[in-house]
Amino acid sequence: MKITRRRKEKLIKNIFFLFAIVSLLILFLIVLFLFREGIPIFKEVTLWDFLFGNEWYPTYQPPSYGIWPLIVGSLIVTFFSSLIAVPIGVMSAVYISEIAPAALKEVLKSVIELLAGLPSVVLGFFGMVVLAPWLQETFDLPTGLNIVNASLILALMAVPTISSISEDALYAVPKEFKEASYALGATKYETIVRVIVPSAFSGIMTSVILGMARAIGETMVVLMVAGGAAAIPESLFDSVRPMPASIAAEMGEAPFRSGHYHALFATGIVLFFMTLIFNLVADYVSHKFREEGSGTL
Repeated sequence: MKITRRRKEKLIKNIFFLFAIVSLLILFLIVLFLFREGIPIFKEVTLWDFLFGNEWYPTYQPPSYGIWPLIVGSLIVTFFSSLIAVPIGVMSAVYISEIAPAALKEVLKSVIELLAGLPSVVLGFFGMVVLAPWLQETFDLPTGLNIVNASLILALMAVPTISSISEDALYAVPKEFKEASYALGATKYETIVRVIVPSAFSGIMTSVILGMARAIGETMVVLMVAGGAAAIPESLFDSVRPMPASIAAEMGEAPFRSGHYHALFATGIVLFFMTLIFNLVADYVSHKFREEGSGTL
């Protein structure tokens, strides 16, 4: 009986190990293909000029492959969307987990899950048809497809990620912490601010960074509502072209194995490293604050 159980456990362990190896292999092949198709562009342009060049005209003669405007566009819409999404996501998680009545809590959770399930093209369509004309008329702009529009729609997409992960982190705080705080005479507000949120800070920070990673890697929304101007913006109402939008818009028209084709793949490499950094930071923050929290309790 024991031998049979051990064999089953070993079989299950080997199956999970196989799935893990397959996942790593697929990731390795994707990265290998990305680098194989992107590296050749550096025979035509230096790495410095590619990353920090201010002109992206890949179809001109001679072509210009500077992606600095694309990088700035990605970073600026991610930054401003985070300014909107982080307070809303974290505060909604705190309200749902600690303050809201049971009936309202279920409604709010359902609404946030529904928002997470909306296709990005639907949100992009909303930004084009509703938000863009409103911005254009309200602020007397030449176009409503700009940084503000893209930031607002990306914030809507990031809020469910931030709220859901933060909510799980808040639920994971031991009940004894709250009871000890109340026993010492702390109010509900003081318990939330000084006990619950600090204890869940690791998970909250992870949710914030993953929400930002979601925003910087989003394609369809920025393609539809950011405006598509490959230039460094001078105001929040200027149009921009983030890296994912440029890849999606131009890949179908780039001749196979041309300089333009390789430049788009090289742009994908840059985007890959940026999202990788976000995920590494999230992992580091999660472990760092978890260890500090466990050491102080």
